[in-house]
Amino acid sequence: MRYMIIVKANKDSEAGVMPSEQLIAAMAKFHEELAAAGALLDATGLQASSKGWRIRYSGNQRILVDGPFTETKELIAGYTLIKVASKAEAIEWSKRFPNPVGEGCDAEIEVRQLFELDDFEPGDAVERFRELDAGKHG
Repeated sequence: MRYMIIVKANKDSEAGVMPSEQLIAAMAKFHEELAAAGALLDATGLQASSKGWRIRYSGNQRILVDGPFTETKELIAGYTLIKVASKAEAIEWSKRFPNPVGEGCDAEIEVRQLFELDDFEPGDAVERFRELDAGKHG
């Protein structure tokens, strides 16, 4: 089972304020523990939305919308992807996740399970994705 631990953006992350050395050290320790347990798939922080864009779909049109985006509560500042045996294990890891704005401060992370190909009805399109995945590991 794969899960994404999502770190929400805030005014500081959107302003390009870098995390403290203490927070980077706590994150490094946590991710080292994940890696040692064989549970870490990927993890990184994201640049501010001012360096990004969105594509808005309207009928058959695709409209480019440049950042920054004002609703920081809807933005992601970083993520960690984990692979674990159960939801309970994912919950335990997420409870150990360092506070992304510093210990003692109010913050929130969100955890979402990723779909697996077996979650979809079998078909040619799903098999195409299965072949892509096999190519990554073969």
